[in-house]
Amino acid sequence: MKAKKILFITQEMTPYVNDSELAAMGRKLPQEIQEKGREIRTFMPKWGNINERRNQLHEVIRLSGMNLIIDDTDHPLIIKVASIQSARMQVYFIDNDDYFLKRQMATDEEGNEYEDNGERAIFYARGVLETVKKLRWVPDIIHCQSWMSALVPLYIKTAYKEEPSFRDSKVIYSVSSEELKRPMGTNFGNCIAFRDVDKDVLQDFSPEVTFEELNKLAIKYSDGITVPDTKKFHGLVEYAQEKEIPVLGDICASDTDAFSEFYDKTWNIGKDE
Repeated sequence: MKAKKILFITQEMTPYVNDSELAAMGRKLPQEIQEKGREIRTFMPKWGNINERRNQLHEVIRLSGMNLIIDDTDHPLIIKVASIQSARMQVYFIDNDDYFLKRQMATDEEGNEYEDNGERAIFYARGVLETVKKLRWVPDIIHCQSWMSALVPLYIKTAYKEEPSFRDSKVIYSVSSEELKRPMGTNFGNCIAFRDVDKDVLQDFSPEVTFEELNKLAIKYSDGITVPDTKKFHGLVEYAQEKEIPVLGDICASDTDAFSEFYDKTWNIGKDE
């Protein structure tokens, strides 16, 4: 059986942010998977350095307006959309004034990591999932790219496990070479709480949750992972193997066929032949 619908939850994508290995993957992979005949949806954060006018972003009123509560504080969810005409591809953007307005990606203009990057990742994960529900679209595979999407696997397998949009979805998490030095913070457990998820999901990790532990949390709730360099990330690869989670290693954005085969392999896990 082939996975027909792929949801890409990316962290970066050209031409909206500066070119990088991660941004190239965010841009190239969805397009080529779509060209292989699969249906896709693509999401990314509306980082503050994205030029809305030049890239022709506009708000989707029917999808916006929900408030997401994080640590007892309401944060309005704003959905914007733009099109890459040459690729016939639409991109949805998750926006919020508290987390994204006039703010860069992981670091500020002086290179300092934002203290609330953990909260930003939580908002992004829940924002994407709530929007996909509103779209009434049911993905077979949910492909999460890098740390900004690291909370998606957890929420899919817990808080959203009975939602019709995600009940049968399989989740793949891609570890990236980008790293955060600052841990998620001692309040991360309170922020992560939602429905049946509470700070107990972090009991195997240190109180502040390091970047490596954030990746392990994503891997723990995923059905498959990809890594760009198995030697560099041998600790995460071993963690996945211990949990019998399939690993696609030494992979880059240009390996479209390998990703495509991995989607089908992951989609068929647990299914009768």
